[in-house]
Amino acid sequence: MLADLKVALVGNPNTGKSTLFNLLTGLNQKIGNFPGITVDKKTGYCKLPSGKTAEIIDLPGTYSLYPKSKDERIVFQVLADERNNAHPDIIVLVADSTNLRRNLLLFSQVADLGKPMLLVLNMADMAKKEGISIDVDKLAERLGVQVVSISARKEEGIAQLKKAIAQTTTVATQNSSIETKDFAPKAIEEIKQKIGVDNDYYALQILHQHEHLTFFTAKEQEEIETIEVSNSFDTVKLQGEETVARYKHLSKVLNDVVTDTGAERKFILTDQIDAVLTHKIWGFIIFFFILFFIFNAIFSWSSVPMDMIEGGFATLTEWGHEYLPAGVLTDLLLDGVVAGLGGIIIFIPQIAVLFALISILEDTGYMARVTFMMDKVMRKFGLSGKSVVPMIGGIACAVPSIMSARNIENWKDRIITIMVTPLISCSARLPVYTLLISLVVPNEKVLGFLNLQGLALMGMYLISIAAAILVALVFKFILKAKERSYFIMELPVYRMPRWKNVLFTMYEKSKAFVVEAGKVIIAISIILWVMSTYGPSQRFEAIDAKYNSIEATSTDSVQLASLERDRAAEKLENSYAGIVGKVIEPAIKPLGYDWKIGIALITSFAAREAFVGTMATIYSVEGAEDSEAGELRLRDKIAAAKDPKTGLPIFTIATAFSLMLFYAFAMQCMSTVAIVYRETKSWKWPIIQLVYMTVMAYVAALIAYQLLSP
Repeated sequence: MLADLKVALVGNPNTGKSTLFNLLTGLNQKIGNFPGITVDKKTGYCKLPSGKTAEIIDLPGTYSLYPKSKDERIVFQVLADERNNAHPDIIVLVADSTNLRRNLLLFSQVADLGKPMLLVLNMADMAKKEGISIDVDKLAERLGVQVVSISARKEEGIAQLKKAIAQTTTVATQNSSIETKDFAPKAIEEIKQKIGVDNDYYALQILHQHEHLTFFTAKEQEEIETIEVSNSFDTVKLQGEETVARYKHLSKVLNDVVTDTGAERKFILTDQIDAVLTHKIWGFIIFFFILFFIFNAIFSWSSVPMDMIEGGFATLTEWGHEYLPAGVLTDLLLDGVVAGLGGIIIFIPQIAVLFALISILEDTGYMARVTFMMDKVMRKFGLSGKSVVPMIGGIACAVPSIMSARNIENWKDRIITIMVTPLISCSARLPVYTLLISLVVPNEKVLGFLNLQGLALMGMYLISIAAAILVALVFKFILKAKERSYFIMELPVYRMPRWKNVLFTMYEKSKAFVVEAGKVIIAISIILWVMSTYGPSQRFEAIDAKYNSIEATSTDSVQLASLERDRAAEKLENSYAGIVGKVIEPAIKPLGYDWKIGIALITSFAAREAFVGTMATIYSVEGAEDSEAGELRLRDKIAAAKDPKTGLPIFTIATAFSLMLFYAFAMQCMSTVAIVYRETKSWKWPIIQLVYMTVMAYVAALIAYQLLSP
């Protein structure tokens, strides 16, 4: 979509910037990466009252133009480089009305760059509730910029904001602003002449940040460095002096603009809630019960829609085999694509429930408290409080969680966090866990309210968290670093969740799960169907001859009834997929796995959830010739699977828990390997990660199977 202008949203963390972005763009948005940098780039489109279309770019949250992490470096990079495809025509700075002085520090820096901009005072409803009154007109006059008061949570003031964006053409004047030249006059003049700019503050920022700016050549970087050295440019000292000067200026700006009549009672309720939820004992107990509630809800709330989806796909497959013309294409469609895709779509209700509950915890402000509580615990194991954010995010997906570790300044803490985050059970493992748990754990309650399946699922997540912490402790002693890290985090006040945002998150995450996983699953299902349907011609001819002979000569009704099913099973075992599975079977036999599970282990390296799709395809192919097989659900087929030698069920308690532990610890996701390489800029760390996680997975699965086997 072509846009008439580009609008960048800039602001501190926790100012509601992402909520505003969702309101302006709706479903018309996408997520990619900034060119050459593995940092999320959220863009979307918005229609303005003037009839123009604006491309909205949501830049990473930052407290200042001086970056403390890779994410924060992006802000000045985009605002400074006119050749960057995200460089905006207009800057919309989003500020928290309840903490205006701190938010205006960033505003004053961005305004001094001389770009057309406007100021959005978000959370106006919260400010009013807390007794804060802001004279918007007086503030606009002193800053020389349009100021719009909104409440993104309540969707108030959005129309006024769109109108203001359409009318924004001038830069902020910032009456009585600081004198930038006072900090490094000679160096600033030399930079202005060297790179050909007129803006003093732009030149000052170049002196501070040129090492991180990719639009300068190596020669230009050397020339800027020479100017720094020749002028004894002290970046740390000058940043401090500038910050002090800006806060003095902002005190004058806000004088008689902001009136706070509720300063004493502002955070009384939040403090009262925190006294319980962040208590050194009760806080952890409450968090434990919240976790149990989440995992119990995943099973309880999603059971009905899952049964409907599973029944629907079984009926679709049965209907297809009955009414579609028999042949290779029908078998490929039904036993390959439909079976594989059905094995993923069935888990949409559970994914939706998981992300809805996580979204509620984040929206209310509780997740920030969990991070705060875990800080002291994490430090004992070689991690910082900032490590909690990627690790908690790992429950959703390891890839963006590893990327979020950029916020950790300390090299050792960051590397350890990256190395252990994939151990946290992500949403891609959820389909594997729930399938296996539903096979071997009864859907019963103990003590009247504790669901056994929910307890088992929570147990798998707790095991993964414990494993991550213990591995972090090992890395703490292996890796050496002198620098120390500090954890500073602003705790937002408690708020009611934005239900529209929760529903939007459910939709987006479920959609991403189906689209991203679906691409992999369909590709794997087609390849796997071909490998499972065809094999060496001499083997298949011998099998057909064997069963044709039995059919012609046998009078045993029992044998004849199962003839086609036995033929299909033997063909599957001698197919190309079966041959591959048989090759690796000796290595996985001690874990209780047969060659079919072995195939699933291989295919699930592309994506963990591919395990379910693979099992669906294999068992659909095996039962394709059996008229009754199409009526069975995937769980029924897997539960009925027998060892051909012993006649005993393959998926016993021992096998199921062995498999769950294998998936809990194994690095079975190519995307995770790739992102670790991109974040560390070395193959050393992903290789170490792949090796130690594979060994952990194999040993844990082996112990579980041997202990639980009768």
